[in-house]
Amino acid sequence: MATLNEKKTCSQRMENFQRFLWNPDTGQLMGRTLINWVWISLYYVAFYIVMTGVFSLAIYSLMRTINPYTPDYQDQLKSPGVTLRPDVYGEKGLEIIYNMSEPKSWNGYVKILQSFLSAYNETAQEANKNCTQESYYIQKTFDGPDHTKYSCKFTQDMLGECSGLTDPTFGFPDGHPCLIIKMNRIINFLPGNGTEPRVNCTTLVSMHFCGLQPMYVKYYPESGTFKLHYFPYYGCKAQPTYTNPLVAVKLLNITKEEEVAIVCRIIGTGITSDNPHDPYEGKVEFKVLIKN
Repeated sequence: MATLNEKKTCSQRMENFQRFLWNPDTGQLMGRTLINWVWISLYYVAFYIVMTGVFSLAIYSLMRTINPYTPDYQDQLKSPGVTLRPDVYGEKGLEIIYNMSEPKSWNGYVKILQSFLSAYNETAQEANKNCTQESYYIQKTFDGPDHTKYSCKFTQDMLGECSGLTDPTFGFPDGHPCLIIKMNRIINFLPGNGTEPRVNCTTLVSMHFCGLQPMYVKYYPESGTFKLHYFPYYGCKAQPTYTNPLVAVKLLNITKEEEVAIVCRIIGTGITSDNPHDPYEGKVEFKVLIKN
């Protein structure tokens, strides 16, 4: 009994550990002979080779079945989302708030628009085609460079007074700011059922109803529409130089010192804007407050 309860000294523990690492009497390394270690090593090498092969075969088979141009499983959006530039979010969502007499309050908006429209200058659009047809640009074959499909040009000069070319401040210091509406991409989506979808902006509500005047808006391009030849979109691999068509909205008579809620909807067959679960489907809502 005394032997079972006998405590080993530190030197004894070290000696036992050393014999575990290498036992000169039996020639065992950590409890196994050399031949045992060889067989164990070969087993794991073979096991991981097989597992790597099975994984590689699975990935190869998957990639062979995927269409590189069109996803097998796309999102279920039936109507595109709509975004606004400048896209500045405040406590109440998208907000455009600035003082006309303080350039630092609106310079940030101007820089956002300038950066966004840099993808629409003549140099950036050089690889795209000048499209004039009034119908969808259906492309059943890959006739573009490097097995791609062509994309139609949309240059910033098409936005007229809101292009940033004639007025680099986009009307902010005058109290007539330019805002840009973009419809998000959906592969193979044909909006409008043959009729160009258009932007329509209206006021929703203001903090104070007294003194609120009707809002007048000017659209660029002047029709305020998205030309059909920009659709359908075939995906980033098929159309690597594609850029979304835009509609610019110039707010002409926003009541000063009054927070005005505005909604811009895309009007067209197949485009809905009443989804309670997605406030940006088919429309974008934002608030504008311009101070003198």
